[in-house]
Amino acid sequence: MNRYNRGRKPFFLLFILAFFLIGWVVMFLWNAILPELVGVKDIRYGQALGLLVLCRILFGSFGFKGRGGPGGDGRFGGGAHMRERLMSMTEEERQRFKDSLRNRCKPS
Repeated sequence: MNRYNRGRKPFFLLFILAFFLIGWVVMFLWNAILPELVGVKDIRYGQALGLLVLCRILFGSFGFKGRGGPGGDGRFGGGAHMRERLMSMTEEERQRFKDSLRNRCKPS
């Protein structure tokens, strides 16, 4: 094993363990809350794992990293780069930017 791969195996095993543990937590919370609250059926462990995978596909993250979201430096374009860009705009550029956002968000 070379020096670059030393820490990968324990991290991978920890990730797998966390995935299965979170699957159990999803199953427990679903079965404890939702059947009485909204009248759905209980789910089994395999269904809870499937639900986790579906959420990953639909929403893109399990939330283990602090990236993304408003104000973050992730894939949503926020963070220091966007703040710096907005602060360097002139007043006219800011007004054009605001107008373009208003035009994009208008109902058609």
